[in-house]
Amino acid sequence: MDLFDYMRETTKEKESPLASRMRPSTLDEVVGQQHIIGKDKLLYRAIKADKLSSVIFYGPPGTGKTTLARVIANTTSAEFKQINATVAGKKDMEEVVKAAKDLQGMYGRKTILFIDEIHRFNKSQQDYLLPFVEDGTVILIGATTENPYFEVNSALISRSSIFELKPLEKEDIKVLLRRAVEDTQKGMGSFHAQIDEDALDFLADMAGGDARNALNAIELGILTTDRSEDGIIHITVEAASECIQKRVVNYDKRGDNHYDIISAFIKSMRGSDPDAAVYYLAKMLYAGEDIKFIARRIMICAAEDVGNADPMALTVAVSAAQAVERIGMPESQIILSQAVTYVACAPKSNAACNAIFAANEAVKKYRTTVPVHLQDAHYKGAAKLGHGTGYKYAHDYPNHYVKQQYLPDEIKDARFYEPGDLGYEKTMGEYLKKIREE
Repeated sequence: MDLFDYMRETTKEKESPLASRMRPSTLDEVVGQQHIIGKDKLLYRAIKADKLSSVIFYGPPGTGKTTLARVIANTTSAEFKQINATVAGKKDMEEVVKAAKDLQGMYGRKTILFIDEIHRFNKSQQDYLLPFVEDGTVILIGATTENPYFEVNSALISRSSIFELKPLEKEDIKVLLRRAVEDTQKGMGSFHAQIDEDALDFLADMAGGDARNALNAIELGILTTDRSEDGIIHITVEAASECIQKRVVNYDKRGDNHYDIISAFIKSMRGSDPDAAVYYLAKMLYAGEDIKFIARRIMICAAEDVGNADPMALTVAVSAAQAVERIGMPESQIILSQAVTYVACAPKSNAACNAIFAANEAVKKYRTTVPVHLQDAHYKGAAKLGHGTGYKYAHDYPNHYVKQQYLPDEIKDARFYEPGDLGYEKTMGEYLKKIREE
């Protein structure tokens, strides 16, 4: 290392962003991703035992792909080399492979090659690695934000284990933020800052599972906020909102305001006001509400308030719920908006809801017996008991309908389901009336 290299490394260590300085150096410092690095998991055991084989880390930005690679670098006895596919080429890989062969031949040491953004390599660049991964010349660690099954050669995938990293949970982000504020070695502890609990919640919500985003915001907040008279930098929710450039909205996810917003949201869909419904949707999303919670409320509204007036409403709502779980934010806001506006604009009926409530009351009030002709007649001896005798098979009659008693004797004249006069339910009601009269 010459003088310029030394100065560059020294300056880099001091002036690098907080998110870079706060990278864990050991497995025990890593926050989140317990589904792959929990102490009983394969990856944890492989890293601890220094028996790692080729792997590909796949997940959104800020979830710890590079962090895990650095932890491996600090843990392994193997030589660790890192290149970035956005700027590196085949020549860089050739140099790593040559050095790996020499190291293995002279000292018997392995080489781990970490390729960040591996999906940026074209097919021929990825193919170059195959024989060296195959014979163990290098142990590959690839990191990608793209689905490796689409962006990485299948031959390379077959020689690697795929580990998917998930967006960090809110509590994980809060742990990292507290650590960053208090850590005097790698964090901002020497600035003597304090972060309010509501500011912590706000930043953890707004980070969207991205640790880097959260750490960048708290660093900016501490560096740009004036000290109070007590000599401490207080990071309030207002300061936090400035740092992450998002306005704080009045929305407490555990308090009354949460229930007021969701109530207004549902009542707007029920009241056929798509503008109000999508406004409350936007407010919940802005405040960091769980998209799965929102999707569940849309499904309930589709069944409770639209029902059979438009049976497609529930289908749209269920499809939206499945889609948002697979896609996540920010794209999920479009899917939720489609479902919300569909349910809001659909013809309304609560007949199905009323039907089950009325039937529940009848079940509580009356003790009933299934009519004999409807009882199961498929077992030996049923005929001797008269079970199933006199049953009329509907498909043997015109219009596939025959008048027959289905309710128990005690409530034989009850009506639980009364179809409304809007949408498809009007057609259903007309059909029932027609066949009953005929």
